[in-house]
Amino acid sequence: MHSIPSSKNRWIILAVAVMCPFMATVDASIVNVALPVLAQKLSVDTAKIAWVVSIYLLIQVATLLYFGRLGDRLGRARVFLFGVLLFTFGSVLCSFSQTFPILIAARILQSIGASATLANNQAIISQAFGDGERGRALGINGAFVALGTLIGPSLGGFILSVADWHFLFWINVPIGILVLIAGIYFFPKDVRASGKTDVPGSLLFAVAMIAFFLPLQEIQTLGFSHPLIWTGFAVGILLFLLFIRRQKTAAEPLLNLALFHNRWFMISLGCAFASFVAISCYSLLQPFYLESVRLMSPAAAGLFMSIYPLVLAVISPLSGYLSDKFGPQRLTVIGLSVTALGLLLMSFLGISTPLPLVAVFVVFMSLGNGMFQSPNTVIVMSSVRPEQRGVAGSMNALARTTGQSVGIALTNVLLYSGISMTLGRHVTDFPHEKPEAFLTGMEWAYWTGFAVCLIGLSITAFRLFRQPKGKNAKKKQEPNH
Repeated sequence: MHSIPSSKNRWIILAVAVMCPFMATVDASIVNVALPVLAQKLSVDTAKIAWVVSIYLLIQVATLLYFGRLGDRLGRARVFLFGVLLFTFGSVLCSFSQTFPILIAARILQSIGASATLANNQAIISQAFGDGERGRALGINGAFVALGTLIGPSLGGFILSVADWHFLFWINVPIGILVLIAGIYFFPKDVRASGKTDVPGSLLFAVAMIAFFLPLQEIQTLGFSHPLIWTGFAVGILLFLLFIRRQKTAAEPLLNLALFHNRWFMISLGCAFASFVAISCYSLLQPFYLESVRLMSPAAAGLFMSIYPLVLAVISPLSGYLSDKFGPQRLTVIGLSVTALGLLLMSFLGISTPLPLVAVFVVFMSLGNGMFQSPNTVIVMSSVRPEQRGVAGSMNALARTTGQSVGIALTNVLLYSGISMTLGRHVTDFPHEKPEAFLTGMEWAYWTGFAVCLIGLSITAFRLFRQPKGKNAKKKQEPNH
């Protein structure tokens, strides 16, 4: 059994643990801002340069589960610090890259390192904080994710205005070194678990995820009916079924399938997945709406879009605190209800909707998402035994990443299907000659996000009204032994 660190040390542990998701989100949003510059400097087209972002996401989907299990076996701090080291080294390589292939290879190293940290940071935080403070700590973790998203675009714009694009990646290096030193000094000593990591199972899962999610990235380019799209989906599903079969027979499985019998754990993952599918449409649609429909400058649009992460950064710690005080279940229901309302309101945006009213709609979405995420993470991490928190944290991160991937791909399909139907021809780009056609596709996407959010809401409402009561509630939520 792990002991809870002293009050001073656990807040230092939290400060160290939250810096990696902060760096990862800063890095992702900085790169998004720099894509046009990278395409020009590296002499590649717009579709190809998008792989700088896509490969980062794909590798995380493929490796999160492996690093969660590795953290449970070798020690979460060891795997976390290995991730910090690899992410920092990858950032150095990115900063020295002169060609597109080298940059992609460096981004793969960065992503593997980020995956090792993201798979274990929630478990490290949950281990350091007891039940009375865990929600607040996980809420602060969520706030730093939001702050990274908030700071990234403006920081990236500033760096690009005064220096070469290579300096976008140099900023990770001093932070990574400080986190590594602090983690070595302050993280509690790891307890190793016996057994081996299922390497063949890990490879099966990784290839299955890449085979399935790679077509999602290419649907808009190749078209939904292209044979390569359906072949990729089929191969991914087949390999995933083989992975599940192996997990049933392996002596040391990568994924303990008993977790799937833990109703509250699986319900919480399902809610997380649904929420990220639903909310992902905003990040893709809002820049086009503000800049191409409302004709705002990129700087003004970026400032307007900072409303979302700013509200999230404020609400996440507060919802974590309220989760500790009043319990997390009710907050998740309220949070998804408010998120659904925000998505519904966004579906009614038009060319002349007053911008202050648009801001209010965005606040609703962000407020709801902030109220939901921290309490839901508390339920995920509290519904498993302490020795399973590494794989639980990695599955929670995987639910977030896959939800974002599915949500963005679904939004792309709905958006351009709506535009194509309005214009009466197949469209794969913004219709500058008729921007109002964009509103049809945007409406379809937000309505779909609203519907998915309602599904998540119905699941989390079931969790609230069917949760165990009384003294044995927590015991009943534990997975089968």
